[in-house]
Amino acid sequence: MRLYGRDEEQATIERLLQHARAGQSGVLVVRGEAGIGKSALLGVAESSATDMRVLRGTGVEHESGMPYAGLHLLLRRYLDRIDTLPDGQAKALRGAFNLGTGDETRGDRFLVGLAVLTLFSDLADERPLLCLIDDAHWLDSATAEALLFVARRLEAEPIVMVLAVRDPDAPEFTTQGLPELRLRALDERAAAELLGDRAGELSAQARNEVLVTAMGNPLALLELPATRPEMSASTGPSAGPSTTYTRLQRAFAERVAALPEPTQLVVLVAALDDRSELSMILSAAARLGATVADLEPAERERLVRTAEGRLEFRHPLIRTAAYEEATLSRRLSVHNALAEAYRAAGDRCHFAWHLASAATGPDAKTAAVLEETAELERAGGGHASVAAMYERAATLSPAPGERGRRLSAAAVAAADAGLSERAISLAERAMADVTDPLARAGLMLLRAGLADEQDRMREAHRLLSDTAESVAGLDARTAGYLFFQAGAAAANTGDRALLDRTATRAEELAMPNARLVRALARAFTGLNPDGHADPADGIAALRELMDSTGACLAPRDAVRTVMWHLMSGDLDGGLEAALELESRYRSEGALGLLSLVQMPLARLQLMLGRTRDALTTATEGLRLAADTGQHRIRVYQATTLAQLAAIQGDERRCEELAAEALERGLPPSDVHAATALSLLDLGLGRHEAALNRLAGVVAGTSRAGVIAAIPDLVEAAVRVGRPDRAREAARWHHDWAAQVGQPWVRAIASRCAALLAPDDEAGPLYEEAVRLHLQGGPPFEQARTELLHGEWLRRSRRRNEARGHLRTALEIFERLGAEPWSERARAELRAAGESLGDRPEGRPDVLALLTPQELQVVRLAAAGLSNREIGAQLFLSPRTVGYHLYKAYPKLGVASRGELARLELGGS
Repeated sequence: MRLYGRDEEQATIERLLQHARAGQSGVLVVRGEAGIGKSALLGVAESSATDMRVLRGTGVEHESGMPYAGLHLLLRRYLDRIDTLPDGQAKALRGAFNLGTGDETRGDRFLVGLAVLTLFSDLADERPLLCLIDDAHWLDSATAEALLFVARRLEAEPIVMVLAVRDPDAPEFTTQGLPELRLRALDERAAAELLGDRAGELSAQARNEVLVTAMGNPLALLELPATRPEMSASTGPSAGPSTTYTRLQRAFAERVAALPEPTQLVVLVAALDDRSELSMILSAAARLGATVADLEPAERERLVRTAEGRLEFRHPLIRTAAYEEATLSRRLSVHNALAEAYRAAGDRCHFAWHLASAATGPDAKTAAVLEETAELERAGGGHASVAAMYERAATLSPAPGERGRRLSAAAVAAADAGLSERAISLAERAMADVTDPLARAGLMLLRAGLADEQDRMREAHRLLSDTAESVAGLDARTAGYLFFQAGAAAANTGDRALLDRTATRAEELAMPNARLVRALARAFTGLNPDGHADPADGIAALRELMDSTGACLAPRDAVRTVMWHLMSGDLDGGLEAALELESRYRSEGALGLLSLVQMPLARLQLMLGRTRDALTTATEGLRLAADTGQHRIRVYQATTLAQLAAIQGDERRCEELAAEALERGLPPSDVHAATALSLLDLGLGRHEAALNRLAGVVAGTSRAGVIAAIPDLVEAAVRVGRPDRAREAARWHHDWAAQVGQPWVRAIASRCAALLAPDDEAGPLYEEAVRLHLQGGPPFEQARTELLHGEWLRRSRRRNEARGHLRTALEIFERLGAEPWSERARAELRAAGESLGDRPEGRPDVLALLTPQELQVVRLAAAGLSNREIGAQLFLSPRTVGYHLYKAYPKLGVASRGELARLELGGS
């Protein structure tokens, strides 16, 4: 099949198909105006894929509000495969399609996407898969999100996805990061060739008129000759503004209008039904007096076609024209007929939806039917569908109280389905009709939680504190809980004054949780060095919070306690808690919570010297946070990776990863980014640059995370001969370390004291620091202490003693991949009289050859998990898991997963 003037575009499609046959995935978004040839190009792809399994779907303009309707239609022939999916994915997909029994996963939209990815991969195992989506801009949002999730995760599967999007004259359909192909108008030669088939029916003048009017639009070239010339080219007042889209729509409207009345009726039924099942369309049409014979004129006119029990329009614009040319009364009659047909078939969801579509104003009875249907859908786990039903019921509710109650229920269901933006909008609309203060408090808590997820911390604080004030006299426990969450939101903003005001107000109102809100404020103030800091009170407050976690009931408070472990220097305790939460959230498929706990987990792994684990966790966490829209977490993970790049001396990567945090000023990521760049400068010997940046950090307005910058400030100040610029901060750090009590923290404080002490007093301080490091903590900090101690010993002409410390430093730096620091240790060893040329080369670290994802896959495979089980844990398709193993085996020197067990693949 050849399209005129589309040789390059067809070649692009053919390359994608060939790559899929060779096991390589491909995605393409085809954009262009109506009639430009998007559907035709999809047809070419389908006709060229006779050896592939083809899934084809189309967005339906007037039914795009039904959640997962498009996905259900796309997968309708393979619903029996759902039971073969991993348990969590199967439950999520059954819930999305309302096929469950009530115990389904809570509608995590990303888990639904993962289920579709696994199902696609399973189908592609049998033969390559081609997924074609026409009019993707009209897909319901839940379907669109699931398919885009899949598109962004295709790697090594024999799968091609092609999505056609009208642009302009259609809703925005964002496909950032996916390859795109924009179809342009045909050139004059191709347009004339395409029109050539009709040339014998047209005069030369009419032919030229069509060429000018069509402006290279292929569908216009085919359709306009069949219409009245004066209508095709009309730009008069009665026609309104004329575009290719409007001219085509008028052309199709003419053809539909020329059909017999009963045929028009059947075509309208098909246009209003989103499932396109021929039996259901004919059942509804029969209720209006039409029969299957009435379909024939539309088939002869090539407006519709039947295949596999479905009635399809030959082009999406025909459906649009049929809908928009019908009168309101005719549309309402058809919706009523469809409602009756679906009720007779036992499809309660579509019955209620079409019944609602037939309503012309407030209708209490129909609203009640929708609510009843929503609750039945909830039992099947379909939270997105519940939200849609309740929202529609609210619009039909005559009484404001009922409208507000139903909008509130819709907001909660949308949040449960992971549809955050929609949940926020519904909650905002509900506020206009909800008058009960406690009910309003519930809505505000929902809105604030979603705002916090989307990194709008100040908005979350305002919503929570205002709501707490409004219910303080009605329900003190609820108000106290809201004040605590408001305090946590204030802490996330890095605004100490805002947090202090929140705590003060909670105390003034004698809220039950007032002491915990105050403890948040005390911890924030006491642990961030400035003139107000009191480390003893800050640590005491932090311990009070950690001992009172039972009073914090929000789902994310468990992750907050991990951060408190990190702040108190309890790295081992924090790591244990974080790993437990990560395992739980991963098994539940809760991607939003998983990315949240990976934020402190990656930082803890990095601090404890588990650099490969940190790289793996932060890389996955950054990707997940981008998927879930948690931009604050994404930026934080970038700074963790920047810190790792700084340690390893990767200047370009460090600067790239730190840039956004500095540009946006997001606490504490802005401080972490500046600290990473300063550590890079220290490692590369740029001490003046490090000092100036760190001095700005310590004196800046962003306080969270400043503690970690002080030891670097001290070293930089001493190396440029300006120890006075670090003495005050070092005193604060010493007091903080004494209160924390962790040996590794006290070791760093002793190292700082040694750097700032006169040479004849530094020795015992360095010795104390080395002794404390031996009790555990960050190996990178231990190596820095050993290096500085060795330098001091060499300068003191104690070269034999120096070499032992310098060797220890070098061994640790080399293990961590800290090349600039390793080179410094080597230089000191040479200066201390050690010849490094004769040292035997260490055993190569083969794990360092693996990408972060390959390492994750290999470890799970070594533990005995199947590709399918690994995919479920890492949110990948089983085939992509196999691809990563295939790439990893030669790097590791093994030929099969059975040989992985003999390798040392533990965390590091």
